[in-house]
Amino acid sequence: MRFSLPSAALTAFLGLFVLQPVLPAQQLIASSTHEVVDLPDAPQPAFNASTIDAGTAQGSTSNTSATIDPVNKPAANSPAIISGTVMDSNGDIIPGASVDLYGPSPADHQSLIANDSAGFEFDHLKKGLSYKVVVTSPGFVKWNSQPIVLDAGQFFILQKVNLTIEGGSTSVTVYSSPVQIATEQVQLEYQQRVLGFIPNFYVVYDKDPAPLTTKLKFQMAMKVSYDPVSVAGILFMASVNQAADRPAYQQGWLGYGQRVGQEAADSFSDILFGGAILPSLLHQDPRYYYQGTGSTNSRLKHALSAPFICKGDNGKSQINFSSMGGDAISASLTNLYYPSADRGASNTIESFVINTAEREVSALLQEFVLRKLTSHKKSE
Repeated sequence: MRFSLPSAALTAFLGLFVLQPVLPAQQLIASSTHEVVDLPDAPQPAFNASTIDAGTAQGSTSNTSATIDPVNKPAANSPAIISGTVMDSNGDIIPGASVDLYGPSPADHQSLIANDSAGFEFDHLKKGLSYKVVVTSPGFVKWNSQPIVLDAGQFFILQKVNLTIEGGSTSVTVYSSPVQIATEQVQLEYQQRVLGFIPNFYVVYDKDPAPLTTKLKFQMAMKVSYDPVSVAGILFMASVNQAADRPAYQQGWLGYGQRVGQEAADSFSDILFGGAILPSLLHQDPRYYYQGTGSTNSRLKHALSAPFICKGDNGKSQINFSSMGGDAISASLTNLYYPSADRGASNTIESFVINTAEREVSALLQEFVLRKLTSHKKSE
C-alpha cells in the first residue's frame, strides 16, 4: 500500500485527509413479398415467385443451404440480376467476403467483394444459362449455391447466404486479454482524484480487477511520483520541516533545498520499493481494495488489516510483505542522506512504525470517507 503523495508531505499538506492507498447494420434484403399495384392504363405485370434450395453443390465443403427468391420482371429482353447478403450462422454480416459467379463458360465468370453492408449484386446476366454463386471468407467454410437458371429480366435475391466457421463451430467468442483489461482499469484509476485534483490512484473500487503487470506497477508509481500535486506536497512539507528545523539541516535556502531533496527521496523510495519493485517480485497488488459493503465492524477490520494483508496477483489474500518491506527499506535508506543526528536504528524503527500507522489511517479514510469525495471513480 502506497501513499499517492509522499507520506510526510501528505500528512501536512492534507492533514492526513488523503493518505497513501494500500498501495453495418445488417443489410436489409428486398422482401420476397411484393405488393401488386393495378396500373390504370396497363395490365398488371405477372410475378412468378419460386423457391430454390441452394444446398451443398457438388464439390462444396459447406452444408449450409440458402433460399433463392426470384422475381420476374416484365421486360422480356431485360438482363437478369442475382443479389444477396453474406452473413454468418448467427445472422451477423460479413463485409469483405469474396463472391464469385460461375456460368457455363469462363467468359461468364464474375468476381466481386461484398460491400460494407455485406451486400453483393451481379447484373447483366443472360436468360436460360445456369449460374452458381460461391462465397468465401477467411476463417469460414466455402459456401456454394445450387445451379440457378434465370429467365429474362428476373431479379434473384439469394437469402440465407450463411457461412459457417471452419472447424464446425457456429459462433465466435472474443476475449480481451487480462493485460488489456488491467490497462483499461488503470487508465480509469488515473482519473480518480479527491475533490477533483488530489490523486487517489491506488484504490480499487471494482470487486474483481485484473492483476497488474510489472509494467503497470512501475507506471503507476511514476505517475504518482511526478503528479503536480505530489510535487506541491513535497515543497509544502519541506517548508513545514524548515520551520520546525527538522531534520537537522541548516537554515536558509540551502537548508530548504536539502529538505526538499529529503522529502522527495523519502517519497520516491517508498513508492518505488513498496509500490513497484517488491509487488513485482512478490506478485502482490499494491492497491487498497475498497470493501464498501457489510457491517461497520467488518469494514473496520478490513481497513485496519490493509497494511498487513494484501491481494496477490492470483487474487488470494497474502501477508503484505510488499508494503511492510517497502517501509523498512525506505526507512533504512534515510540513513544515507539524513543528518547524523537523525540517523540510527531507533530513528529507522520510529519511521517504520509511523508509516504503518499512517497506512491504517489512510485505509480508514479510503473505506469510510474518500469514496464520496473521489471523482471519476469506477463503477462497481
